[in-house]
Amino acid sequence: MLFKRLTLDRIETGEVTVAFQKWRRPSVKKDGTLKTRVGLLGIDAVDIVDEKSITRSDARKAGHSDVADLRKDLEGREGDVYRVAFHRAGEDPRIALRENEDLSGAEWDDLEKRLGRLDKASKSGPWTLAYLRLIRDNEATRAGDLAPQVDQERDKFKIKVRKLKNLGLTESLGTGYRLSPRGTTVLNRLSDRSVPTGHPE
Repeated sequence: MLFKRLTLDRIETGEVTVAFQKWRRPSVKKDGTLKTRVGLLGIDAVDIVDEKSITRSDARKAGHSDVADLRKDLEGREGDVYRVAFHRAGEDPRIALRENEDLSGAEWDDLEKRLGRLDKASKSGPWTLAYLRLIRDNEATRAGDLAPQVDQERDKFKIKVRKLKNLGLTESLGTGYRLSPRGTTVLNRLSDRSVPTGHPE
């Protein structure tokens, strides 16, 4: 579930507490959480609703000026209409994680295994080290400009970068990405290995 920048700002202030989405299958569930740029959201309810039953009050809680504006936003999508109620549950845990560059032995072992699993699961071969190097060398560059450099479609590239972000290794900027302090430490360690993980430079 993705939010526009303006909507995220209003979620942060508590003005927006509801979202309407069209899904074949929900991407969030009740009592779950969702990481966003403005913090962690707690999911209070996920319910299928009749689009015709949506009220002006609900539309405004979702950040729309009126019901017509909300319906326009749902146009062209397939699936049932879901009403998702949420609250801001705290800071994004990835923020603290990416500042932690002093990795213990156990933390490094766990992180190395996670990166190895990401590489092993990729049909196109190891990629994590190549992506970290690419972001280091092209800070604040659009995903659409970076993706071709690793022979990826933009959307698939962004999904992979998000996996690195979930490990605290990268952070999103207004445009593009940069390595976090943790990511820089990890990249240096991986680059110093005698047998690197990922594509060679």
